[in-house]
Amino acid sequence: MEKKLRVAVVGAGGWGFQHARAFSERNDVELAAVFGRTEEKTKKRAQLFHVPYYTDLKEMLRKENPDFVTVCLPAQHTFETTMAVIKENIPLLVEKPLAYKLEEAEKLIEEAEKRKLFFAIDFEQRYSIPCLMAKKAVEEGKLGNLVFAHWRFGHGWGSKFINHPHTNLIEAQCHGINMLESLVSPIESVMAEMTENGGRKSFSTFTMALRFKNGAVGSFLATLDANEHNELSQLIEIGGTEGRILIEDNVKKYSFQRTDSDTSEVWQAGFFEDDKRSFNKSVDRYIDDMLKAFKEGKEPPVHAREGLRALKIAYAAIESFEKGKRIYID
Repeated sequence: MEKKLRVAVVGAGGWGFQHARAFSERNDVELAAVFGRTEEKTKKRAQLFHVPYYTDLKEMLRKENPDFVTVCLPAQHTFETTMAVIKENIPLLVEKPLAYKLEEAEKLIEEAEKRKLFFAIDFEQRYSIPCLMAKKAVEEGKLGNLVFAHWRFGHGWGSKFINHPHTNLIEAQCHGINMLESLVSPIESVMAEMTENGGRKSFSTFTMALRFKNGAVGSFLATLDANEHNELSQLIEIGGTEGRILIEDNVKKYSFQRTDSDTSEVWQAGFFEDDKRSFNKSVDRYIDDMLKAFKEGKEPPVHAREGLRALKIAYAAIESFEKGKRIYID
């Protein structure tokens, strides 16, 4: 029998739970331990999954000797912990964003690459069924030459979660940046406008005009000043010379329509197919793909370098807004 992979979860919050759940449900994984920053919360989480708990990271790594670590801490408090795991030469998965500061993200990538370490980031929105269908359609050339793309995401975060002027751009919307680059092409340049009209001392709503390296253009609208219960809270639109794709609310609906047709092809989950429209199950599909690559000695399907790339584009958008001009991205 194949030896089970011992995985430790760093983080006892909401996404730490999803990672613990996803890994614990696998037949090829043994959930080894949970690390958290507060004892009561971490102990409760560990008891739920019947594993040891730790509030000292080095102690956990030394005693449990995990084969793999997944890091799910609040985004502005991940650098030291992620770097500590890397310096122990342990393969890892981290939640997005990779970091808030460019120099920290660059140091993490540099240190991991120096060790030739498996280093993945969880852009799991790419693994919803509609997004996987869109990726396949684009790769098969069903859309012809891509000419435009649009991302819109409007949801609400309480003020206690917004503790940086660019929380929306760096943390909430890195998914959209990565998604468009995955489906369309690397982003070549960006022009941005932002507003603090949400009243929370943050640029909680912003828009960007994009140009992709393949010649397509794009638009990007994102806000934390909305309600995710709104119909079509999130929308992805990709247009080409031969057809158009729409993705509604990430997991909800996919449609493709040829430019020469008055009918469209539509996918949406059936009445009893709860898992197919579950946002959290996208994590499971991503982990399936990621662990397959890990076992085969390949690079992650979504390498942490993509987290650095998303952060570079976010800072280009900030520079564009502050200087009032288009910014090109290397």
